[in-house]
Amino acid sequence: MLRRRLAAALEGRLHYAWIVAALTFLTLLVVAGIRATPAVLIVPLEKNFGWSRDEITLAVSIGLALFGLMGPFAAAAMQRFGLRRTMVAALLLLAAAMGGSAFVTTPFGLILTWGVLAGIGTGTMAMVLGVTVVNRWFESRRGSVLGLLTASTATGSLVFLPLLAWLIDSGHDWRVVVYIVAGAALALIALVLLLMPERPAEVGQFRYGATAADASDATRANPLAAAFGALATASKSGTFWLLFATFFVCGLSTNGLIGTHMIAFCADNGIPETRAAGLLMLMGIFDIIGTTASGWLSDRYDSRVLLCVYYGLRGLSLLYLPWSDFSIGSLGLFTVFYGLDWIATVPPTVRLTTDRFGAQLSPLVYGWIGAGHQLGAATAAYGAGLIRVQTNQYVMAFLVAGGACIVAAILVMLIRRRAAQLQPLPA
Repeated sequence: MLRRRLAAALEGRLHYAWIVAALTFLTLLVVAGIRATPAVLIVPLEKNFGWSRDEITLAVSIGLALFGLMGPFAAAAMQRFGLRRTMVAALLLLAAAMGGSAFVTTPFGLILTWGVLAGIGTGTMAMVLGVTVVNRWFESRRGSVLGLLTASTATGSLVFLPLLAWLIDSGHDWRVVVYIVAGAALALIALVLLLMPERPAEVGQFRYGATAADASDATRANPLAAAFGALATASKSGTFWLLFATFFVCGLSTNGLIGTHMIAFCADNGIPETRAAGLLMLMGIFDIIGTTASGWLSDRYDSRVLLCVYYGLRGLSLLYLPWSDFSIGSLGLFTVFYGLDWIATVPPTVRLTTDRFGAQLSPLVYGWIGAGHQLGAATAAYGAGLIRVQTNQYVMAFLVAGGACIVAAILVMLIRRRAAQLQPLPA
């Protein structure tokens, strides 16, 4: 078996957990690029089909909602069917969704491909994939590794968006864009089949930093029953609802608003798509720094305080942007400030979830908390588009998102510092 032979060849030099982490990073990067693709296609679709912006962003909104709602079921599927099978199935679905979107002629076709199929595919390999991999493969450096995996969300934008925007600005048909991301999904399948083991024991190792084997989290339980059982257990905890609410705001203020509408917002202010995509690329660079640092900090400091700072600073940056003059200096300031804080909230949120619900239950619980994130993103994706249609500007959308972040900064401090872990329901 290639995976076992590779682990044996690297023994003493590199733990196979780092190969798994690198492959997971690459997978999440491609998934993030696919999820970000609609951001560069909103204006071309308006021009090609005459569809309104709220019709287009409705498909994006549905995709973001399913992206989040799939999280707990994806975590259960990974426990029931395995990481490798789940990842391959999701990548096949994504390739079909993106390739199929090239043939749509109505907004309903966009909802079916970008909304339903892409939402299920990206949701199956969302943030819960990183949590599952970290819990299975790492005993030490969990926060730092999760920070790196989380940063792949922004890195996907960094890699894909400038290229895709350049293709659009160069006069290429918008269908070329969806063919490229569909091909990237297909190319990943071979790597996953060859290099992704289910657990450390499959390659004859323990988790990184562990000295003994752990009990397997594999289960024969029905994924639906496991997901809803985790929700029933977690819903008894106030910590769960506070994390759900604040993560709703996180999605509202990142994927839903900036991730979906930033390029169109810049276009409204006379900034070409290529330059706007470059701003998102810079955000991605600074987000890698900020999220990785956040993972390191979450291993050492109170996660509640970190979240309070992150949400507060993000709120201030969103309140500032609509009143800036959109010069290089003001946009650069926003890009650096916001980029460092983009998804730095994830490692502390995961830390609080794991501390409260335990390593075995936390991926399922975090899947539900992540659902809150994407419901917030879906709300902003459609809501900001609707505001733009009704008012011909995005100002109100940014003010609402900024104010919500300030509220979230207050809510996280209501989470109890220490609490006894809830036990999972019997299978």
